[in-house]
Amino acid sequence: MSTHDQLTSAREIDVLYRESDKLYYELARDCGLSETAYWIMYALEVSGGSVTQRQIAGDFSYSKQTVNSALKTLEARGLVTLAPAEDDRRTKLVSLTPAGRAFADERIRPAIAAEDRAFTSLAPAERAELLRLVRAYASAIDAEIARLREGRADA
Repeated sequence: MSTHDQLTSAREIDVLYRESDKLYYELARDCGLSETAYWIMYALEVSGGSVTQRQIAGDFSYSKQTVNSALKTLEARGLVTLAPAEDDRRTKLVSLTPAGRAFADERIRPAIAAEDRAFTSLAPAERAELLRLVRAYASAIDAEIARLREGRADA
């Protein structure tokens, strides 16, 4: 494979990721949420209704400030509450309010179900291969970016 073919392939992956990002951006907008607020509501739904602010930031690679800003918006809309965690007062626990639960039931759960249907439309072997390849690619990108940061990248 030539260098041009390799670059084209990597660009195609970038385009696919951007297309996926655009779908979720539009989904968030359809819900009347920012992308960050959408993913917070998503995290709350998949966690059963409560999750720490730290967990959200870590799972989605958001800064604490980004999460905090989106949480303020969700809190102002009456969708979430923030409270100190019982085991560590410095940790903030984010929970769905009754209005947040209703919102998640109406807007977030159907999106998660759609994702699940899309994923299970693939054969089991295809799902396993997709996960394996995405993990391998993410690991390879991580290693290459680490090399760039260390100034060891080949030009």
